[in-house]
Amino acid sequence: MTHMVFCQKLQKELEGLEFQPYPGALGEKIIKHISKQAWSAWLAHQTTLINEYRLNMLDQKAREFLKLEMENFLFGHGSEKPSGFKPL
Repeated sequence: MTHMVFCQKLQKELEGLEFQPYPGALGEKIIKHISKQAWSAWLAHQTTLINEYRLNMLDQKAREFLKLEMENFLFGHGSEKPSGFKPL
């Protein structure tokens, strides 16, 4: 069953996520306030960040960086593309 949320990222009523995509309080905030569409946009941006910055996801600092970028992307002022990034 689909449910609707007012997406804080896209500022409109959209289909919500079916499961909590991140643990803890941040995950609860995401499932209550972020749409599938915005989450999908974050996943694409996250992939760009991982690839362009060559992040090692076993590294705690890399995971902390991505968490901060996720919060900025979904709830803040946004997350910048890496400098010099050119999509294929």
